[in-house]
Amino acid sequence: MNAKVWLVGAGPGDPELLTLKAVKALNQAEVVMIDDLVNPAVLEHCPGARVVSVGKRGGCRSTPQAFIHRLMLRYARQGKSVVRLKGGDPCIFGRGSEEADWLGQHGIEVELVNGITAGLAGATSCGIPLTLRGVARGVTLITAHTQDDSPLNWQTLAQSGTTLVIYMGVAKLAEIRAGLLAGGMNPAMPVAMIENASLPTQRECRSQLAAMQDAAATFALQSPAILVIGEVARTSAQLGMSQLLHG
Repeated sequence: MNAKVWLVGAGPGDPELLTLKAVKALNQAEVVMIDDLVNPAVLEHCPGARVVSVGKRGGCRSTPQAFIHRLMLRYARQGKSVVRLKGGDPCIFGRGSEEADWLGQHGIEVELVNGITAGLAGATSCGIPLTLRGVARGVTLITAHTQDDSPLNWQTLAQSGTTLVIYMGVAKLAEIRAGLLAGGMNPAMPVAMIENASLPTQRECRSQLAAMQDAAATFALQSPAILVIGEVARTSAQLGMSQLLHG
């Protein structure tokens, strides 16, 4: 029996943002190991599969990674079609490469299926382009939580000239604000804080860098949320990009 695991990105939450390849993998799945942040609505594509919750969410009790590894291996060695279903993209802060490497070392074939990441979907749904000619020459994706809790190079980030998209940053707003200000970023730099990206419950709070911590507290911002920091955050679906360029 061929042992194989699909590491599939379920996207940011809106089930219509699943890729066709993700749907195909789910259609064939016998076992689906699903993360907490995956919208359960996507499971309509695998009605006959056994669904195993292996939740991981910041600030909450999480399934140990070693246990997830062993469980994937056990099902794969039983000859079952296994889908490891992750929120967003499996290789953007999703441990996809770690799981692929571990499974490969144990003789299991792995296929990675990309998903739309929350930073992109959240910004787009608010009318924010992450790059814009003459305004933002690139985008930098950042996690506010590092494995060893080491500090980020805030000066480099502040002076990069790119749009900063920060994941898992709600609990570290004070650190992010202080680091970017100390690194030389303009205190008036626009910030968009987007909660529950792409879902019907999505909420958006606009502010400036210097005031973003107070704005988030007034707004009662909660995880999961992404932060978009940069000149592109002046735009919105209501204003339109032309007003940024000419106004």
